[in-house]
Amino acid sequence: MEAPHNSPAAERAAGTAHGVTRDDTVTVTLAVESPEQMQALGRRISGVLRPGDLVMLTGELGAGKTTLTRGLGEGLGVRGAVTSPTFVIARVHPPLGGGPALVHVDAYRLGGGLDEMEDLDLDVSLPESVVVVEWGDGKVEELSDDRLRVLIDRAVGDTDDERRVVTLAGVGARWAGLCAESWAPWEAAGA
Repeated sequence: MEAPHNSPAAERAAGTAHGVTRDDTVTVTLAVESPEQMQALGRRISGVLRPGDLVMLTGELGAGKTTLTRGLGEGLGVRGAVTSPTFVIARVHPPLGGGPALVHVDAYRLGGGLDEMEDLDLDVSLPESVVVVEWGDGKVEELSDDRLRVLIDRAVGDTDDERRVVTLAGVGARWAGLCAESWAPWEAAGA
């Protein structure tokens, strides 16, 4: 029997399927079977990212948000090991080549909205960087009308199940081209 996937991320994603939701958010749902596949998904997503993109990651503790971001960093070709910025709030990974920097933020300990995050100067970093915010729901939406929400759902409770359900929700005109078919090759290949 499959373990239930009923985290808050799943509840927020409920009612969406491949396609366009009632609020014009384009969604794609993928199954991820291992941390290696989560990192591979990050590399895959990095191929469509460009400077100015805001990526918001949502999921329970241990869902794979930092693992996905590690893959994003690899795909973007940035300097430095991508690790959780929990204790420093934000890390900037400069590009090794001509691509954008990766700004990796952990907003878990930040209670307020954008007011509390102003000291991070994310609005200044956004135009020339890819900004990835873990736990950003309700805190950073004002940074951009266009954003990619990544909801990672994992089995809850006492389990070592590595399976995840990842929902990519493209919000705004920037992500209007995101469709299930564009991600099908990754899903079929499993990495």
